Amino acid sequence: MLLLRLAGWGGLAALVFAAYGPSTALAAGRCDRLVAMLHGQIADAVCTESTDLTTANPATTPANNSLAGLPAFAFTPQTDRNTIAPSAPNRTPITHAVPGIQLQARFAKDPLGEARILIRLPDSWNGRLVVAGASGTRSEFNGDFAWSDYVVQKGYAYVSQNKGIDNFYLSSAADPLACRLNPASTLYVHFYDDDPGAPFTRWNQSMQAAARVGREALQFHYGRLPARTYAVGTSNGGYQVRRAVETAPDLFDGGVDWEGTFIDPVASNILATLPPALLNYPDYVASGFDPNSTAAKNILGAGYPPDIVSGTNSLWGLYWAQFWEVTQCQWQKRLDPSYNTYGAGLANYVYVDRLAASDVAADLTPITTTGRIKRPLITVAGTMDALLPINDQARAYARAVRRNAEDASDDDRRPAYRLYEVQNGNHIETFKDSFPQLELIEPHAQKAFDLLVAHVEQGTGLPPDQCVPRGGSIATQAAQPGSCTALFVP
Repeated sequence: MLLLRLAGWGGLAALVFAAYGPSTALAAGRCDRLVAMLHGQIADAVCTESTDLTTANPATTPANNSLAGLPAFAFTPQTDRNTIAPSAPNRTPITHAVPGIQLQARFAKDPLGEARILIRLPDSWNGRLVVAGASGTRSEFNGDFAWSDYVVQKGYAYVSQNKGIDNFYLSSAADPLACRLNPASTLYVHFYDDDPGAPFTRWNQSMQAAARVGREALQFHYGRLPARTYAVGTSNGGYQVRRAVETAPDLFDGGVDWEGTFIDPVASNILATLPPALLNYPDYVASGFDPNSTAAKNILGAGYPPDIVSGTNSLWGLYWAQFWEVTQCQWQKRLDPSYNTYGAGLANYVYVDRLAASDVAADLTPITTTGRIKRPLITVAGTMDALLPINDQARAYARAVRRNAEDASDDDRRPAYRLYEVQNGNHIETFKDSFPQLELIEPHAQKAFDLLVAHVEQGTGLPPDQCVPRGGSIATQAAQPGSCTALFVP
């Protein structure tokens, strides 16, 4: 289990400082002291007195494949930080260096030996902590461009984790757990989170464990616990944020989820929504990308946003080549392993039929995003997301939150919840490089974080649910309250 019980360590830290005094504490290097205080909780620690915790310092993010003993693609920090951030001209501006301490380590008590944590402690600390989720099956460095650079410059301590799992390694069709990259590919990969002992329930456990260890690190390093702790994350990392504010209000004061994954055995999940796109896409291509073809209408009818076509390049085509089948395979292998992946075909997977034929609903239940939030939460999502379509994902989660709020008794707390829809935003920021009609979500997610902090700490009201227009921003007086009326605006 990854739930690390660290109660009492804060008291131990206080005793050490009281017993030996500041001169002894300062005699040892700050890194040595921090690693020693976390002994038994972390292993294989690498701690650095950093001149700059932002990515302007090349040493902040390690090289791909730099962890000894792991095969290629199992640990890819440089790649990972690019997966949720825009291309270089539009990344988080870095205006100043942030000296401090960076600590990378494993969770010592993880039975798989895969769960890792990243801790960044700025010298000029503002008394608060940000705990970040990780998208896909990415590493603890996934948020370096999008989240870490933004918050450490503001003085926040930053902690991230890898959901308790490594990424993947190259495999073959002979591997029963291997997934091909897309229907036309001969390249197969093996995801670590499909292995025995690596259920998706580890994702929430890892987020909570990171918060606990991070808080203790702050206690040891600064001499006090953070005044506030915030959760942030994108995609599967956004899922981690949702589960954090649903299940661990003792650890988190609020969260921002950016394109979080919605999971519900009955209402919606990606096992149900990806197959129609896979099934109809080949016929859509054969039609010459005809938006009036039956195949295109079937994909749209499944909740997907419209395609954008430029010559032979297509937005749906980018998702087909990079995400649709490999994601469906990864989730099916974990949650419905009795299905014949490539014999029956992932395009032919029908979730409602599998409810009677397998234990898929029972396997989904422990990882359900319930909507029963116990801390304030903001969701930021794009209308053109063709991996997690907004109608079946962000809006579905918003409905779950509001349904639970309506069912709550008068005595129950009803934390604030907002859904900010970004007109023409999509799941992958770099797709805007190919299709300029798309809008970036990162600046709105970062703005949502600032709004959340003001709400929690100063009682400032959150702007209402709204559609953020192209070129616009989240506004107190929303130009388009509620949901966007169209998924795509030219």
